[in-house]
Amino acid sequence: MSGPIRVIVVGAGNAALCAALSAREHGADVTVMECAPRADRGGNTAFAAGTMRVEITGGAELGTLVDDLPPEQAEQIDNRPYPAEEFYDDLARMSNYQCDPDLTDQVVSRSFDTARWMRAAGVRFVPVLTPPSSAGGAGQGAVNAPLVAVSGGGPGLVDALVLACERAGVRISYETRVEALLRQGGRVTGVRALGPDGDLVLPADSVILASGGFESNAEWRTRYLGAGWDVARVRGTRFNNGDGIRMALAIGASPRGQWSGCHAVPWEANAPEFGELAVGDQFKKCSYPYGIMVNARGERFVDEGADYRDYPYAAYGRAILAQPGLVAWQIFDQRTAPLLRDEYRIRQVTRVRAADLDDLAARMVGVDPAGLLRTVERYNAAVQTEVPFLPHIRDGRGAPGLPVPRSNWANPLDSPPYEAYAVTCGVTFTFGGLRTDGDGRVLDTGHRPIDGLYAAGELVGGLFYHNYPGGSGLTSGAVLGRTAGAAAAVPRGVPQAGKRLGNTIVSGR
Repeated sequence: MSGPIRVIVVGAGNAALCAALSAREHGADVTVMECAPRADRGGNTAFAAGTMRVEITGGAELGTLVDDLPPEQAEQIDNRPYPAEEFYDDLARMSNYQCDPDLTDQVVSRSFDTARWMRAAGVRFVPVLTPPSSAGGAGQGAVNAPLVAVSGGGPGLVDALVLACERAGVRISYETRVEALLRQGGRVTGVRALGPDGDLVLPADSVILASGGFESNAEWRTRYLGAGWDVARVRGTRFNNGDGIRMALAIGASPRGQWSGCHAVPWEANAPEFGELAVGDQFKKCSYPYGIMVNARGERFVDEGADYRDYPYAAYGRAILAQPGLVAWQIFDQRTAPLLRDEYRIRQVTRVRAADLDDLAARMVGVDPAGLLRTVERYNAAVQTEVPFLPHIRDGRGAPGLPVPRSNWANPLDSPPYEAYAVTCGVTFTFGGLRTDGDGRVLDTGHRPIDGLYAAGELVGGLFYHNYPGGSGLTSGAVLGRTAGAAAAVPRGVPQAGKRLGNTIVSGR
């Protein structure tokens, strides 16, 4: 074969751009095809908060990913080790132990090295600081693990990776929707696409699908997630319609993962149908551990204090969608209102305030006032006030004996004025996708690699089931994108087992 390997990457989010940069670093001629206009590029990554969960074997490692900080901030870095075993256990526990062991190990073991690779490419990280009042525990406003965040959040990550790709010589075609994979003799040989100037047929030696899940497709949401999901709000891009998954299945790819599952969070009740870049992730409403959450009957329906917010939050959107009217209300008093995250202070919120609970109940549209007052009375009486309230660690301050248990951070609602925020379900990404091997190669229904076809990011199935530990999405996308890019750049006929990926050996499957 003469000339460099030609690689086409479908999508332009975190996973796609990491795949493109990795393939280019390994000598490939790379074209990224993004269906969105340039102003809307980046897929779901552009709407992300930008946090990444990475393996930390030593306390000082996290500091190597971030730039110098003022001394007062450096003291707040959560420098606890986060060993591979703990990271792996978090992913396994959140999936009810259904996640694929090899895929999970791949994400965990390569997470830190991939973050360092991203930093070398120009991505800048800042630490997620632990509040000084946390008594040595992880900030409940973050997660119970050391985290880094990309400077500038998701949009900052997209900008940094695009710049790195452009400097490396990667071409990016916007407003170009890939519609089908071309195949000859059992091998993927290119794509058919629709661009600004009409139909395109582009040959390639390898195609990497990294165009996200199907959360923006209301018909697919209803088909796979179930009734009611067609009216859920979409947290991110409107362009993730499952195109990459559809194209792969059409040529015999094997589906994998929880097709009936997704990442879905409490979301502003009157947010638009799709995410807005100007607001970004701020429609999310995840300070629920500091109050109670009730449905239209005025009844609690989840344990708001089950765990640090970034463990159950991805499942609580589904719980809200199952409530009457598909809406819930989060209620706080002045004991905890100062602890609410900044997302509660934006202009685009559905909020009511009142000096007493009777007035608050009357103002909460669609909620049975009598039912709410009964719930609050029973809840207040059950709170274990003898247990100290420690807002930044699991404090064990519960409310036993209720129809729905309360495990931590329980406080009686008795300090007016009161605040209530209306929330619905905001779907982030879907869990069902394609079956891949350790090199990111897409497998067919016989679990054999489809020659020339790779996948990375949210359309890879088998990693997330039922729930999701916060900060692991961008990490998995970067790891799997980097891996697929390196594998796709290997000339045809060259064995893939044992390739060296930066400082990591990529084992074949």
